[in-house]
Amino acid sequence: MPSLLATAAAATVEIGGIVALALPEGATGVRYQNDDALVVAGHAVVGVPLDAAPGRRSVTVATAAGERVLEFTVLAKQYPERHVTVSQRHVDPSPDDLERYRREAAVQRAAYALRTETRNDLVPFERPAAGPASSPFGARSFFNGKPRSPHAGLDIAAATGTPVRAPAPGVVAVTGHYFFNGKTVIIDHGGGLVTMYCHLSRVDVAKGDEVDRGHILGAVGKTGRASGAHLHWTVKVRGVTVDPAQFMAVFNTLDGEDGEDG
Repeated sequence: MPSLLATAAAATVEIGGIVALALPEGATGVRYQNDDALVVAGHAVVGVPLDAAPGRRSVTVATAAGERVLEFTVLAKQYPERHVTVSQRHVDPSPDDLERYRREAAVQRAAYALRTETRNDLVPFERPAAGPASSPFGARSFFNGKPRSPHAGLDIAAATGTPVRAPAPGVVAVTGHYFFNGKTVIIDHGGGLVTMYCHLSRVDVAKGDEVDRGHILGAVGKTGRASGAHLHWTVKVRGVTVDPAQFMAVFNTLDGEDGEDG
């Protein structure tokens, strides 16, 4: 099939962010890095991981006229550091704690790998709890002075008991009380869009529950590896962890927009 290069100016996205590319009318399939892309409101929504190398990327769109390539550029970004004091057990886990973590991590990875049918009611994507952002996404993390993985979510500072609400419709994929994450809920929003809510003081839903936008999932707490009460919110786009704040900023512009002509 012929390949047609998109004539629009290439979009840019920083590592840890998302890019939404308007699709040509009549697009029948969208592929990015050997996987189907999330398609919402006539746009291909692509997440860029924190460990991505800067450079050009392309999305391949199938149309009746042939393949069309939409390009974007990944830009480097320097994230800040964060230093957190927690219980030493959550910095130097025992062998039993590590085995527990491995079991729990496998459950979470299975949820992130879900590829259920894409919904048409995902926009707008709302903030799950009231309160200011505390620890930002992507921050290089030090727990009790020891370096750990970059922060894979957005922390929202709020008092224990503050309601945590679903930002968009979906199905509860996982609930549990985990070593690092504490009491946790994972929501499958369809199409490979999955969100996680950690350190809860209570969980008010069960696996398999269908939730609407605004449905109470539980309440803010400080269970697991937490220095104080807050909500840790993770957003995954087809397995790629992205900045929830940037995700909302981009994703919520898509409502009512059409794809490109021709």
